[in-house]
Amino acid sequence: MLDQETKRKIDTARQILVGKVPDPKAQVEQITTAMIYKFMDDMDKESIELGGKSKFFTNGYEKYSWTNIMDLKIGGQDRLDLYAEAISKMSNNPHIPQLFRDIFKDAFLPYRSPETLSMFLKEINGFRYDHSEDLGDSFEYLLSILGSQGDAGQFRTPRHIIDFIVEVIDPKKDETILDPACGTAGFLISAYKHILKENNNKLNTDEKSRLMENLAGYDISPDMVKLSKVNMYLHGFVDPKIYEYDTLSSEEKWDESFDVIMANPPFMTPKGGIRPHNRFRVKANRAEVLFVDYIKEHLSRNGRAGIIVPEGIIFQSANAYKDLRKLLIEDGLFAVVSLPSGVFNPYSGVKTSILFFDNSIAGKIDYLLFSKVSHDGYDLGAQRRVDYDNNDLPEVKNTLIAFREYVTSGCKETKNIYLKQLIEHINNQENEDGLFGSYCDKYAYIKKKVIADNNYNLSADIYKKGKTYTNSKWDMVELGELESKGYIEFLRGQGISKKDIIPNGKYKCIHYGEIYTLYEPVVTQVISRTNAEGKVLSEVGDVLVPSTTTADAYGIAVARSINENGVILGGDINIIRTRNKHLIGNFLAYLISNSEVRNELAAYAKGVNILHLSNNDLRKIKIPFPPIEIQKEIVEQIEVKQKAIEGAKQVIESLERERDDILANHLGN
Repeated sequence: MLDQETKRKIDTARQILVGKVPDPKAQVEQITTAMIYKFMDDMDKESIELGGKSKFFTNGYEKYSWTNIMDLKIGGQDRLDLYAEAISKMSNNPHIPQLFRDIFKDAFLPYRSPETLSMFLKEINGFRYDHSEDLGDSFEYLLSILGSQGDAGQFRTPRHIIDFIVEVIDPKKDETILDPACGTAGFLISAYKHILKENNNKLNTDEKSRLMENLAGYDISPDMVKLSKVNMYLHGFVDPKIYEYDTLSSEEKWDESFDVIMANPPFMTPKGGIRPHNRFRVKANRAEVLFVDYIKEHLSRNGRAGIIVPEGIIFQSANAYKDLRKLLIEDGLFAVVSLPSGVFNPYSGVKTSILFFDNSIAGKIDYLLFSKVSHDGYDLGAQRRVDYDNNDLPEVKNTLIAFREYVTSGCKETKNIYLKQLIEHINNQENEDGLFGSYCDKYAYIKKKVIADNNYNLSADIYKKGKTYTNSKWDMVELGELESKGYIEFLRGQGISKKDIIPNGKYKCIHYGEIYTLYEPVVTQVISRTNAEGKVLSEVGDVLVPSTTTADAYGIAVARSINENGVILGGDINIIRTRNKHLIGNFLAYLISNSEVRNELAAYAKGVNILHLSNNDLRKIKIPFPPIEIQKEIVEQIEVKQKAIEGAKQVIESLERERDDILANHLGN
């Protein structure tokens, strides 16, 4: 646990640098370089105290020792000159380990202020080297400021998500473990801590040494390699097995395999794509596709893996994505965990999932386990404030672990209540079409055959069984057909960004993101206002469908009916103008938002990190088309039920308040 004094020192060091070194990454590099420099001096002093000699600052390098640099007799300018010269030459010091030489490679001082350097070094001087957990935690806290997106689309993975994956995978002390896109080595450190904890911190020297040899990481960025080596060194790894390596283009390490692989690979692909070698099974030039293929190919016979992937992997219809999913389902994948889209806030709202592999059990089941995490213990806003009362991760973790144990044991009884309910459902709901039945919103199973018949789509929501309209007594028509008859019209919103929305603005407006965050299928009251002039204004009966989102495919497949004229409709909104003549807007909004029509629409979503739907996609949607009188009757009945639901909610809220007041009423003054 990071103590507050250490946290204060790191924060102060950054605050000293920020005026001269505004880039967070450069701040981390300066602090890293200074800390390692200080620690080498600490180790030399310790050696001398034990009757030995200096190991690092010797044979011509004595004048560069930290002690000499911090000598109070040295003036500020002389200290700056000596320190700048020292860090630039230290990579050539033959008396320090290769790890330290790598850290000092290309090191330099990016400013020339003696006052800034003296204050900075004084703060670093307060750190003292040892292999304690506190020092490792302090460095991980320092690395946490590197959360913003890098050039290759990498994001710092939240610690609690890393730990969740590690605990589900449960690496063992004798297993080989790899992160092929290791960043700052978060997965490797978590795996190391997990193994120590599972063995009650009683590994002997040889066992701990073998464990450290078994952990390996690759990264294409030399800066990330440097930082991950320091991170592991400060957690006790004398010689971390971290390599600067292009996982997707180099064949040098292709023939290696590992018992456990865990990763959060880069989501983005450089312009022009990647040129991989020809040993990948899936032909692709997208980074996220190739990384998943790489991980699957490098698992040992009974290997396990946990991989964070962007939502595009789950449902994209392009051949590379479909071929990858086919490979995964046929060979190793056993569970898919959907994460909420705010997990990477404030750096990205990208929607992600976790793919779990276990080669030892995948062949024993003909279905996949799906789980949906709605809350991860933090709110999903930009600040990611702690919200421990809403955390699905512990329950999902225990259920996934129980599921693996259940299959491994030959499908014998399980004590896990959630898994027990799911198993009962599996046993009781076998039906002729092979579709899954979900006993709650959080878990489901889907037969592999059904997934194969649906382009290997791994978005569980599209398989939800509900009322079907395929055999409706009313004709099924495409919206494009209604357009050709002049019954409806398609438009696109224009203008109005988030910055245009202001309180007490002159005009009512709707921004595309509000469609699926602020409103139910029927918009009863427009919330936002703006002073910006709008180019596209609403008409009664308009149905609004977002054309872009960073959420998942099911999240973009929603519709909102607006029964008000003159509301400014912003960009990235698809508009179906019904005028309530042949097709009632409320009927269409309910239909799209609550039925198999939504599943059909979700299947058209395109994109990787950002999903898109166009009016051309909407034109292909088929809906039952009853007479206008029947549409009105359906809407009226739905609205009666909705009012009853709202009334019930108010009664529940009132009862909850009365319940909470009981103690206060009886025990208060």
